[in-house]
Amino acid sequence: MEETRQWTIAEVSRSAGVTSRTLRYYESIALLKPSRVGANGLRFYGMAELARLHRILSLRELGLSLNAIKTTLDDGLTLEDAIRAHVAQLEEDRRLTTQRIDAAKRTLAAIREGETMSVEELFAGFDRDSHEQEVRRRWGDAAWERSIAHDAALNESERTAMRQRDVRINQALRDAAESGIPADAAAFQELIGEHYLWVKAYWGGRAPTSDQYRGLAELYVADARFSDVYGGQANANTIRTAISLWTRTHLT
Repeated sequence: MEETRQWTIAEVSRSAGVTSRTLRYYESIALLKPSRVGANGLRFYGMAELARLHRILSLRELGLSLNAIKTTLDDGLTLEDAIRAHVAQLEEDRRLTTQRIDAAKRTLAAIREGETMSVEELFAGFDRDSHEQEVRRRWGDAAWERSIAHDAALNESERTAMRQRDVRINQALRDAAESGIPADAAAFQELIGEHYLWVKAYWGGRAPTSDQYRGLAELYVADARFSDVYGGQANANTIRTAISLWTRTHLT
């Protein structure tokens, strides 16, 4: 009978216009499971699975993420609910994109006029909280919570002084990297020591371990939001090298 008919993964792939790899990926994230798996590992899909796949592909056409689609289907949300949430996310993405475009335009204008942008100005396009997930993932929830608690405990004058220190330290590192002095030069290493204490302050007084501090340096290279502050990836690489050398001497 038609309602009990099943199709192989190859047949579904051809009919739906998606690759077998995509279908297997959907299975791995529990978005679309086959109706059964044969003894030889061959996947089969029934009418219920094809109907779910149709909804998945329709929602993908609208630009929803796979996580959003899974939530929509698993929680029984209506199409209206799903689209409303998607619109809200798109509007937030637009707000952040507009911020970054404005910051990039200011940087471009400064370059054209032969000016030098300050580190503070380069940071203007980014929300400090945009790094929250990275901090939590790399160094744990406690590190982030201590940082937030430390910042919240400051009065306005102290907070202003700390922001000025932020700019001064990061600008000094950028200048050192751009000057061409070796990463192991005493002046450069002294700056790294000051930077380490600055990170410690942001962590609520808890000193980063050697691995944690080197991990931060890796983030400076991997994330353009950081490397741009230091004048580009080449400078970020130099700073990473300087941090690695400093940890060998000062951290175990």
